[in-house]
Amino acid sequence: MKENFKILMCEDDESLGQLLKEYFQDKGYSVDLLYDGEAGFKAFMKGDYDFCLLDVMMPKKDGFSLAKDIRIQNPEIPIVFLTAKCLKEDVIKGFQLGADDYVTKPFSMEELYYRVEALMRRVLGKRTSANSTYKIGDYSFDSQKRTLVFTDGTESKLTTKESDLLLLLVSRANDLLERNVALKSIWVDDNYFNARSMDVYITRLRHVLSKDPNVEIINIHGKGYKLAFS
Repeated sequence: MKENFKILMCEDDESLGQLLKEYFQDKGYSVDLLYDGEAGFKAFMKGDYDFCLLDVMMPKKDGFSLAKDIRIQNPEIPIVFLTAKCLKEDVIKGFQLGADDYVTKPFSMEELYYRVEALMRRVLGKRTSANSTYKIGDYSFDSQKRTLVFTDGTESKLTTKESDLLLLLVSRANDLLERNVALKSIWVDDNYFNARSMDVYITRLRHVLSKDPNVEIINIHGKGYKLAFS
């Protein structure tokens, strides 16, 4: 089942903030947008957030101060700074405060999205590390052991890439896994050759899942794939 991750976004540029909020909402995230650091911290204390996107230069409380306060309350939550400040000492200060990433303006929203996705996969991995087994129709998938076991006991051993790809699909069960997200997550680059390689792995996964007619990896033309099962 797809995780409904909740982002705390603090950005004093209202136009940029709204653009980012709409972009991430379109990608399936829940986003609360605040325009200054004090309002951001109040929202953080009231909300249950999975991720923080913080502008550095904000009124009332800057992003560095906000991150320091947030870290006291939650040492684990991922924090990404958005800033026009690109001096080495500013970047170092950001990481010293516990930032997971530091993105300088202007930036590509698509690139920022992939950075957030990568960090959220790490969070999801921590949440599921105690239980790495997923039910896929009549199959049991263990992402740690990279095995797929049918109800009759037949076991298929998956390669690392097959397992990683199936984990992405099952984490978005019955929802779209975008091709470029999968490619950049597993193959790093979404070039033609990696895209063809991913198609081969999709074919292999379809084969090992073929014993259950209710499990299907659907090709969403021009967009990606969807693992469908009931």
